[in-house]
Amino acid sequence: MRNQNKSLTRGLQILKEILFSNTPLTAVMLCQKLDIDKSTMSRLITSLMNEGFIKYLGNSKEIVKADIMDIMTSQASQDVLIERSQDLLEDIFNLTNECVYLAINDNNSLLYLNQIDNSTRVIKMRNSIGSYAPLHCTALGKVILAYSEIDISLLELNEYTKNSLLKARYLQKELNIVLENKYAIENEEFEYGLSSLAVPIFDYENTFLGAVGIAGLSARLSEETLHSVALKILKLSSKKIRI
Repeated sequence: MRNQNKSLTRGLQILKEILFSNTPLTAVMLCQKLDIDKSTMSRLITSLMNEGFIKYLGNSKEIVKADIMDIMTSQASQDVLIERSQDLLEDIFNLTNECVYLAINDNNSLLYLNQIDNSTRVIKMRNSIGSYAPLHCTALGKVILAYSEIDISLLELNEYTKNSLLKARYLQKELNIVLENKYAIENEEFEYGLSSLAVPIFDYENTFLGAVGIAGLSARLSEETLHSVALKILKLSSKKIRI
């Protein structure tokens, strides 16, 4: 048991070194860093590779983290964000009585992470958790575009309604307004009959995390109403999220 624990500790040390290194490492470098003999290092590296945690970079002997680590890290970060922003989403729902969303950027698409709708309405917004939407024609997406380093010239600005922004220059003007106002609105740009509002959220280091916002029937959420409620939601979302 003692030898198993020692091997586990060494394996975790190797994985930690690889995860937090800015450059690829070799087995020789790891031996020197961790004071582990070559045969033990070879065995531990083989085990970590067989389990899919690390891999060789191309045909070289340089070792980097495997794709599974990116997936695990990304999923863990998403789970933490969902948990830490839950109270904010509930506060926004209690303020507006409209469906509330949390979303992030995932490969230049909008990914819905969470959704709250505790209203008693017969007709509610569909469950969007885990689904994707375009960035350019949703309020949540506009916030993400405004506060992220995404090249909008690379986006496919598809038309979903007659209100969809189809030119990059028009979209950029809209994003400038988002940055000035610190919130985004969308009026039937993605779906007819639906409008939305979104604001950015940040952590304690002022790092942009994603967007939160509301969506509902345009009959209830006129542009005037959205602009009015935006200031109240901004006040709620001004509290930093601990990640």
